[in-house]
Order: sequence, then structure tokens, then C-alpha cells
Amino acid sequence: MKQITVMLVDDSAVVRQVLQSVLEREPDISVIATASDPLFAMEKLKRAWPDVIVLDVEMPRMDGITFLQKIMSERPTPVVICSSLTARGAETTLQAMAAGAVDIITKPTIGLKDFLQESAHDLAMAVRGAAMANVKQLCKAPLAVPAKISVDAWLPASGQAMAQTTERIVAIGTSTGGTQALELVLTALPRVSPGIVIVQHMPEKFTASFAERLNGLCQIEVREARHNDRVIPGLALIAPGGKHMLLKRSGAYYHVDVMDGPLINRHRPSVDVLFRSVAKYAGKNATGIIMTGMGDDGARGLKEMQEAGAITYAQDEASCVVFGMPKEAIKLGAARHIVPLDQIHHIIAK
Repeated sequence: MKQITVMLVDDSAVVRQVLQSVLEREPDISVIATASDPLFAMEKLKRAWPDVIVLDVEMPRMDGITFLQKIMSERPTPVVICSSLTARGAETTLQAMAAGAVDIITKPTIGLKDFLQESAHDLAMAVRGAAMANVKQLCKAPLAVPAKISVDAWLPASGQAMAQTTERIVAIGTSTGGTQALELVLTALPRVSPGIVIVQHMPEKFTASFAERLNGLCQIEVREARHNDRVIPGLALIAPGGKHMLLKRSGAYYHVDVMDGPLINRHRPSVDVLFRSVAKYAGKNATGIIMTGMGDDGARGLKEMQEAGAITYAQDEASCVVFGMPKEAIKLGAARHIVPLDQIHHIIAK
């Protein structure tokens, strides 16, 4: 088994110890170095360069974003950001994601025992996903794994969609590498665009800052979805972290339900949950797009959208940071078209 080598950079000795303990219980992951700040990290990088760096963003002497930019300019390396669940931390973390970080994990500032028990799998998967990342696109006995619950266990399979209306819906699902990909797509859209519903795998409290950041860059309006928000042209709704988002229909209009529920495909929000609801309530009025990400969340839902009459697309391998979710959708025959990232905004605009 090929080992994934990791460096941990965090100013908290306790956090470094916890993260190292969690990762070294995984048979395919090895922590080869830890550092209390980027300057110490740079000295250690001269001796051994890891496959993945797990990086805090708020540290003494040099902040994580400056360090990340330096790494990406000198020797591009997959970076997972380790950040606290705070409004300030969320904004700083998103700046790091824009600078080329692959994924976010939440820092265990308190409740370290709970973190060890509940989040170890998420941390290991984030590191594995980062190790698989296409870094060129960025510049451009194991622990017990939680049971993987499929969408069938929580949301019944869709029946026939309601009759066609003039309202068009675009549903997008993405994960690892998706923050950068979504920024490229949404900032290229004209103000007059169809209503868009999006699931981006991201921890709670980060999605609001992510949506706010995109809203400041885009011609269309982008915001974190609220329960019963109407889906209208010129608006993109992003599912809140920690909640599922479903499309519903009332008469000729669409709205979203934002609700609690179990982890589906180990995610909440889940792309499968959104896509299944779109298949049920929008059918051939919808376009489905699955983009860069690790795992298979969304593949079955995209297939259901296709069977309901929707036009379906998958991002191509060359432009993905991680060709996991699109690959699984393609294997299922769920994607009618395979397209590069820089063509997706044209598809939505049409």
C-alpha cells in the first residue's frame, strides 16, 4: 500500500498531536513532519517534501495564506486547510481556498475526544482526496468507517416529474476542488441566467461566507439557501453546510426545502438528495451538472435526472481537481455529455 506522506502546520501543539494521532491510525497515511508555523515548516520542507500539507490559516510570524501562495508558486502541493468554525475563520479559509487549497477540515479546538471519534474518517478522506488532486488544476488496521447510507434510506425514489413549465432549473453537485470550479463557472454567467441550485460539500458556517464571496464577484446573485427560498432566474442557491437541500414545486414555481437528515453517502448536504428531488419535481425542465470531487455522491441522482428527461453533464477528467464524482456518474451512464470546466458556463447560459 502506497503511503501518503503528510506535514501538519498548526501553532497549537495539542491540535498537532490530535491530528497526528488520527492520521497515523490509518494504514495508508504517514505524518512525516509537524511545524508550529510556516517558517519552521519551510525549514523542514528542505529535508523532506510531503504528498499533502494540512495547514492552519491564522498563525504567528507568517499566515497560512502567504505560506500557501509561496508553496503554489514554488512547488505546487495539495493543501488541506484546517480551520475553526468561526465567521472570521470561514472568510480567511475561503481566501486560502481561492489561493489553491483543496479542501477544508474543521479544527478540533474543543471536544478533542469527540473529534477523534466522529471526524477521523472525514480527516482521512480529505487527505486521501488531496493526495489524488490534479495539482495543475489547482494552480489553474484502519479506523472503523461510518456506514454509508444511500439516498434510498431517507428519500423515496422519484416518481414522474410534473408537467413542463417555462421555469428552467440547473442543479450542480461538486466537492473537492469545487470552490475554485464554481467560482470560474458562476463569475462567467450573465445576469440573465436560469435559477441554479448547488450542493458543494463544505462544513457548516463556511457555505455562508463562500456564497457571500461569490456574490461579490458574480453578475448573478449568489447566497446560502434558506428554507422555502424560491428558485428564480439570476439566482444561485448554495446548500448550507450541515443541511440537506431539496427542490420542491408549488404550481409553476420552484422553491427549496432546507432540512436536517442523516448523512447520505457520508455527506450532508448530499448531491444525491438534491438531484433526486430535482428529478422528481423538475424532470425535463432541468439540467444536471456533476463536477470535480472525490467519491460517488451525485452519480445515482444524476442518472435519475437523466431518466426523468433532464439533460445531464459531467466535467471531464482533464479539468477536474479530483475525477471521482464525475467518473462514477460516467460509469453509470448518467452523463449525456462530458465537458471541460471552461464550457460549463456556456451550457448554463443556453
